[in-house]
Amino acid sequence: MPRLRDHPAGLHLGLMLAMTFSTGVVDALGYLGLDKVFAGNMTGNVVVLAMALTGAGGLPVVGPLLALAFFIVGAAIAGRTLRRLAAGWAARTTVLFAGVAALLAIVAIVAFALPQHRAEWVTYAITGALGLAMGCQAGSARHIGVSDVTTVVVTSTLVGLAFDSRFGRGAAGHPWERRVGAILLLMAGAATGALLLRLGLGWPALCAAVVSAAVAVLGAVGRPH
Repeated sequence: MPRLRDHPAGLHLGLMLAMTFSTGVVDALGYLGLDKVFAGNMTGNVVVLAMALTGAGGLPVVGPLLALAFFIVGAAIAGRTLRRLAAGWAARTTVLFAGVAALLAIVAIVAFALPQHRAEWVTYAITGALGLAMGCQAGSARHIGVSDVTTVVVTSTLVGLAFDSRFGRGAAGHPWERRVGAILLLMAGAATGALLLRLGLGWPALCAAVVSAAVAVLGAVGRPH
C-alpha cells in the first residue's frame, strides 16, 4: 500500500489502461452480441445510428439510441458526484467504479439466467445498463485525468501518437508507450470479448465486471489519505 500511495500517477495510469481493456470487452459484447451496438465507443455508435436513420439496411436504431442516451446519463452522474473535488482519485471515485462493476455483474447474471432467445425488452435493458456503466466509467476517468487514456476511445490517442512521432512533429519525450498501450489493450479487450462470446453473453460482462471491481479496490487502496 505505501508503494501504491507513493506513485499515484503510475497507479492511475495502470488502472485506466485496465479499464481501456474492459471497454474493449464491453464493446465486443455490444457489437457482436447486441446487434451492432457500441456501449463505450460513442463515435461509432453515433455513426451507426445516423446511418440507420437514413434507412440503411441491417442497422439498428433503438439499441444505439439507448446506449447513447444512457451513456450521457452515466457521464452526467459521474460529473455530479465528483463536482467540486480535486482531480485524482477520491472516495467517491471508488464508489463510481464499484457501481460500474455492479452494473456489469447484473448484466452477467441476467445473461446467464435467461435463455439465448430473450425478449426484446431484455436486450434493450442490457444495452441501457452497459451504456450507463460506460458513461459513468468515462466520466470518472475524465476526472482522474490520465493524459491520452480516456478508457473509451483511442482516436485522439492515435492522432497524438502519429502527430508527435519522429515522422510527424518529432516531439521529444512524448508518451508513446502509454498511447501504444491504450491502443493494444483496447484491441486485446475486444478480442477477449469476442472469444468469450462463444461461451455465452454473460462471460464478457463478467470479465469486465471483475476488471472494474479490481480497479475500484486498487484505486481505493492506493489513494493517498
